[in-house]
Amino acid sequence: MLKRIALGVAAIVVVLVVVVALQPAEFAVERSATIEAPPHLVYGYIENLREWEAWSPFARMDPKQKNSYSGPAAGVGAITSWEGPEAGKGRATITAVEPDRQVDLRLEFQEPMQATNRAVFTLVPAGSATTVTWRLEGRNGFLGKAVGLLMDMDSMVGGEFEKGLASMKTLAETASAERSSG
Repeated sequence: MLKRIALGVAAIVVVLVVVVALQPAEFAVERSATIEAPPHLVYGYIENLREWEAWSPFARMDPKQKNSYSGPAAGVGAITSWEGPEAGKGRATITAVEPDRQVDLRLEFQEPMQATNRAVFTLVPAGSATTVTWRLEGRNGFLGKAVGLLMDMDSMVGGEFEKGLASMKTLAETASAERSSG
């Protein structure tokens, strides 16, 4: 009897390992918003990492989180690092920019799990407005694939992207209206 139970448990473990191994390694999460402001104004909120504290939910997710900055104030080489009991530890580095069009970042998560992902902000003029797309892409190892079976990356991160884009929209549209009336 004990032998049958052990074989049954072993078979379940083998099936689970196969199911996890067959999950896709790559993932992407993407959200967009149209902001009634010109691309150069919206771009300033993205390429200057210090500006993120005003709109990014990730900059404020942990009340005990400490953010620090190094490198240039904005553009390629600008770095923000964070550490907090809820936020974990990591850093974001701007790796490429196309002024008023795109900002690429390398995200390095160190704790509680290690991962390196790419974030891209794309800005597309839409008449007097700008459509901003925030995209996160990366690759999961075996453990990440297993976690992905229980927690969907799109539903975990997508809502935060929506909040951040909504905050950026409010800031940029207010600034654009002030500039237009002034």
